[in-house]
Amino acid sequence: MECGPVLPDSLVLEIFLRLPHDAVLRVGLTCRQWLAVSRDEFLWRELFYSYYRIPRSVPRHPAAVSWYKEFRRLFDCIPCVEVQTLREHTDQVLHLAFSHRGHRFSSCSKDCTVKLWDTERPDGNISMVHSSSMRQFNWGYTQFSQFNADDTLLLVSGVYLGPHHSSSGEIAVISLENYTLLSRVRNKPYDVFGCWLNETHLISGNLHWIGNMTSCSVLWLNKAFQDVESENVNVVKRLFKIQNVNASTIRTVMVAHCRRHDNPDLLLDYEAQSQARRQKGQQQHQPLLFDLGTSGSEEEDEEEEGVEESQREARLGTCRHLQPTISGLDHVMQNRNVGHTELAIETHVAKMMGRAHTKAPDLIEPSEPGEGEDKTYLLFTTGSLTYSPHQIGIKLIKPDQMTTCGPVLGEERSSDEFFDSLDHVIDIHGHIIGMGLSPDHRYLYVNSRAWPAGCVISDPMSPPPIAEEIDLHVIDLKNLREERRSLRAHRAFTPNDECFFIFLDVSRDFVASGAEDKHGYIWDRHYNICLARLAHDDVVNSVAFSPADQELLLSASDDSTIKVWRSPRMVRLAQTPSRPLRPRGLLSSWLGRNKNSTSTSSLPQLPQLQACEVYNGFDENGIISQIGALAGQFSQRTEERAATGNVHLTDRPLKGGGGDIGAESIDDVLPV
Repeated sequence: MECGPVLPDSLVLEIFLRLPHDAVLRVGLTCRQWLAVSRDEFLWRELFYSYYRIPRSVPRHPAAVSWYKEFRRLFDCIPCVEVQTLREHTDQVLHLAFSHRGHRFSSCSKDCTVKLWDTERPDGNISMVHSSSMRQFNWGYTQFSQFNADDTLLLVSGVYLGPHHSSSGEIAVISLENYTLLSRVRNKPYDVFGCWLNETHLISGNLHWIGNMTSCSVLWLNKAFQDVESENVNVVKRLFKIQNVNASTIRTVMVAHCRRHDNPDLLLDYEAQSQARRQKGQQQHQPLLFDLGTSGSEEEDEEEEGVEESQREARLGTCRHLQPTISGLDHVMQNRNVGHTELAIETHVAKMMGRAHTKAPDLIEPSEPGEGEDKTYLLFTTGSLTYSPHQIGIKLIKPDQMTTCGPVLGEERSSDEFFDSLDHVIDIHGHIIGMGLSPDHRYLYVNSRAWPAGCVISDPMSPPPIAEEIDLHVIDLKNLREERRSLRAHRAFTPNDECFFIFLDVSRDFVASGAEDKHGYIWDRHYNICLARLAHDDVVNSVAFSPADQELLLSASDDSTIKVWRSPRMVRLAQTPSRPLRPRGLLSSWLGRNKNSTSTSSLPQLPQLQACEVYNGFDENGIISQIGALAGQFSQRTEERAATGNVHLTDRPLKGGGGDIGAESIDDVLPV
């Protein structure tokens, strides 16, 4: 005679609400009633909000189908388990970059090598397949690399130790078919890094000082192969000339290919965003930035001249040209002794020149849902108040600018419009130390160290002190707006003049960054919570998600190592011994033998996944069959506890046919 449940479901649910999540998973193995209650959506919603300490105003991820699976995603699919350490580099590892397929990645280091690694070995380990030393080209070290769109070419950027070695850099293009060097391109300053515009063209930079505090940054489009098919075909073309004031320069260029953004919005700050939008009109500050430079021939000759001579000629030429054309200059010169320093006058004059000789910006309208066309943006860091980068500059790249064909060296410009203005500027109010794009190129994530609130910059060469905490800002490139809520968990300690770049990376669901506190960090993009810390022995300079599998993450550090991190779920799958496939007869006979069978043999792939999924109680589909296999061993203990009325929820289940269920605590794989 069958008897009903000893406790009603409502009472069991109340008990489960007072248990931690790992205990809920284990007691669910006691009987079918408790199993059903342990999968209740209301229960897992409460466990989710309490465990991750998320405000209840934050809704569930739009793609999530249940609270239980969403809890499992944040808990079991985070790449937080160290599975391998790569020690082939002999000095600090500065940057990591995956190929678009995810089958390879590259690493740059202060040992002046760029190394290529294979991630698709049968044994699951990562191994080095190629290493190139750049010392033969007089490089100091390699600092950045990027695969082109079809993974056939590798861009490598480094610091060049030439005669003007203070800030010079160089870009090399390497063929991934035979690892030959295809071209080298000058890149100044070196922290422009460079980037791919498309499969065959890359962007580099050059810098020309025309005063003590004023300079011109020129961005060039270069053909990667550097082969000349005809004397009328360009291999290099000038894209933009941007004026820099107050000793600032353009750095960290990257290209965003913004599609129509049919994907849903990323919900970032559900309470503060509406208030921030209301205050946007009052708080928005976009300093004017102007282009000031020389003609193409003068740009090439300037590098051969002395710094003092070029500055003197630029100042004399500027004054002679502008005095009769720009109103207000006489007033500035006559009042230079009334609270104006020479450097302040230089900056003021440069801005006035820019207003007179700068092309009008291309107005970028925020995209409406379902409207607009694909756009390509050039993104970079810049500044207007001090030399430290504190602004994000955005420049629209038109389709006719994406090739080196066409007019050469500014022939398309009129004589009075030889400067380029920025189309959009976002001020971060802090020292920018890293940027990364989401996979769909809609969101730009920015690492920065904030300035004190309300600070005033009186000397461009003395920027405000920067915070030890690193803020992670999010900019929506669809609306060209910074989402006001930023993430803060990682730290840095170096002062302004020693602050270095911390590379971050973004996957479909997560964002990761290095830090100076000897850890890498992983956040969830939807809930804005820190999920894991990844330990190193020194500063973590770079992290990289595999574009093919976001449960694989790499981290590079000053400790000269690259660490490989995988999720607890993937680690268990890799450790599960594979079972030999049983020989099968014809399909019809196989279906006939198994049409009434409920055993796991009717599901050929289930036995390989079953043991490791149940290992931490996260198997949702196979857990009923596991309890059936354990029913004989559980029945005696269950009857004894029911008879005595002493039901111990912490009793560990015995071993059954599916493995040692619950043999390890689920906390063993919790993020640190």
